[in-house]
Amino acid sequence: MLTLLVLIGGRLILVQGLDVGGMAEAAVNKRLQKTVLPAQRGEIVDSKGAVLASSVVRYNITVDQRIASAKDFTELDRSVDAGDGTKKIVQIPRDQAVKELADTLGMSVADVTSAITGEKPFNYVARNVTPDTEDRAMAIGFPGILSEGVTQRVYPNGAVGGSFVGFVGSDGTALSGIEQTQDEQLKGQDGSREYEIGADGLRIPVATDKYTPAQNGKTVKLTINSDLQYFTQQAVQTQAQKYNAEWGIAVVEDAKTGNILAMADTNSVDPNDPGKSAAKDRGVRAVTAAYEPGSVEKTITMAALIQEGKATPLSQYTIPPTYTVDGQTFSDAFTHGTEQRTLAGILGYSMNTGTVMAGKELSPQQRYDWFTKFGIGQPIDVGLPGEAKGTLHTPQEWDGRQQYTILFGQGVTQSTLQTIRAYQTIANDGVMLQPRLIDGYIDQTGHETPWQTAGPTQVVSKETAQQVKEMLESNVTEGEVKPAAIDGYRVGAKTGTSEAPREDGVPGYQGVTSTLIGMAPMDNPRFIVSVVLQRPTDIYGIGNADIFKSVMSQALHMYGVPPSTGTPARLPQYVK
Repeated sequence: MLTLLVLIGGRLILVQGLDVGGMAEAAVNKRLQKTVLPAQRGEIVDSKGAVLASSVVRYNITVDQRIASAKDFTELDRSVDAGDGTKKIVQIPRDQAVKELADTLGMSVADVTSAITGEKPFNYVARNVTPDTEDRAMAIGFPGILSEGVTQRVYPNGAVGGSFVGFVGSDGTALSGIEQTQDEQLKGQDGSREYEIGADGLRIPVATDKYTPAQNGKTVKLTINSDLQYFTQQAVQTQAQKYNAEWGIAVVEDAKTGNILAMADTNSVDPNDPGKSAAKDRGVRAVTAAYEPGSVEKTITMAALIQEGKATPLSQYTIPPTYTVDGQTFSDAFTHGTEQRTLAGILGYSMNTGTVMAGKELSPQQRYDWFTKFGIGQPIDVGLPGEAKGTLHTPQEWDGRQQYTILFGQGVTQSTLQTIRAYQTIANDGVMLQPRLIDGYIDQTGHETPWQTAGPTQVVSKETAQQVKEMLESNVTEGEVKPAAIDGYRVGAKTGTSEAPREDGVPGYQGVTSTLIGMAPMDNPRFIVSVVLQRPTDIYGIGNADIFKSVMSQALHMYGVPPSTGTPARLPQYVK
C-alpha cells in the first residue's frame, strides 16, 4: 500500500507540479476551435464605377457527427425569456432541434438527420447559405454544428465584358482574365476567430476568444465604359453572324489617353457559368490572336516614307498592272492598266504594287526599324493573360519576297491591339501611348493607385502624322473606303484583308481575315475603332464599314464629341 501511494504521489507531482503548462496547453488545444473569416474579394468596376464583378458572403454549415449524434444527447438546454426580465433554461427535445435546423436551412428532416448522423469529425450539412440563415442556424445551439465563411463571386453584367473580366472556379481559384492577373490585388487576406468549445460542442463563454479581422481585397477599376461595351459586343456579334465569321473583334480606344473603352469578342463567356462556353471563346482575341494584318500595315509604310523624306502624299508614281523587283512580282486585288498615281492614291486604293514601288526606297533595316518603332513585334501589357507579341523577323531572316511583303502586311503577325497602338500614334500627332485596360486600384479607405504604363513616345513628327491623317481621311473622301463615312464627322480609315492560315495542321490558307480600322473626328481625332472578322463569307475589309460606322457613331455621341468643323482632306488619288 505504501509503495502504491508513493507511486501515485510521484505521478501527481510530475503531472501537477512539473508539467502543468503542458497538460493545460494540451487541454486548451483540444478545446480550441479556429474559424476562418474569409476576406471579401475586391470588386472589378468600369470607368464609371459600375460593378462588373463582386463577391457575396456565404456560409457552409458543418457538423462534428460524433457530438451531434452522441447517445447521451437527447435534449439541449436553451436560454429563453422568463417573462419577468430574466432568463430561464428549458430543455428542447433533440427531434425538435433537428426540425428547427431543417426548417432554417430549407431542408428535409431526413436529409439533416442523415448529414449529422455518424462518426465523422467533419461533414457538410448545407453549403452557401446566406448570412441571415447562418445566424438563425447557429442560434439554435445544436451541439456539434459549426459554420465556415466562404465568398461567392457574382457577375451582374453576365457575358458583357466577360472575356476580359474573367472568372473564378468553385473553390475561389482565379482562372482567367482580370480575375487571374490581378488576383493578388483582389483576394485580400483572410482573418480568423479562435474560441474554445466544451465536450458538448458549445462555445465556452469565458474562455479564449481571439479575433483577427480579415483585410478585404482592393477594387480593380477598368477603363471600360460598360454601356459602350454592351453596344459594341452586340454589334460585332450581329456582324459575325451575318457573314458566318468564325469569330469577330471590335475595339474602341481613346486616342488621347490610350484608354480602352470597349473590347468586344463574339461568343463572349458568361463568368457566372463559364462551362457553357467553348474553351477557345474564354480569352480576349484582341490581345491573344496574332494574325497577318494585311493592308492596314500600309499606313506605317507611308508614315516611314514621309518621315524619312522619301516621299510626300502627292509624290507621283507610274504603276504598271504588275510590278517586278528583285525577281519578285506583285499585283493588286483589282485589275488595272498602267496608272499615274499619287502616294495618297496608292493608299486610297490599297495598291500592293505602288506600296512596294514606293517602299523599296526604304532600306531593309529602315523598314524593320520603323515597324519596331510603331510597336510591331513589341508586347503590350494591359493586364490580361496570354497576350500575343506577334512576329516581326529581322532583315537577316527575310527572304527575297518577305522583305517587300511586310510593306503591305504579309510575312508579319500582330494582335488587334498592336495595330490600334500604331494608329493611335498617328491620331495623336505622332505620340504613342500604351493602351490601358486597368485604370487603377482602390483600397478600403478609398485611396486610388493608378495603373503604371510606359510613358509617351514621339514616334514620328507632328507634321508627318498630320500628312498621314490627311491620307487616311482621303481614303474615305476620295478612295475606296467611302462606305466608312459618318454624317457630320470627318473620318479617316483603312481596310485590310489577309489570308488566314489553316488551323487543322495542313499547310496553306483557308479564308481571310478582314479588318477595318479608323479614327474620328479628323479635325481632332478622339477615338480609334477597329473591327476584325475571321473567315467571313463573301466579305473583305470594306464590308466592315457598317459596323465601324455604328460603333464609332455611338462612341462620338456617347461622349458628346461635337460635329466636325473645317474642310475634309481630299488629296488627289490620280496624277492629272
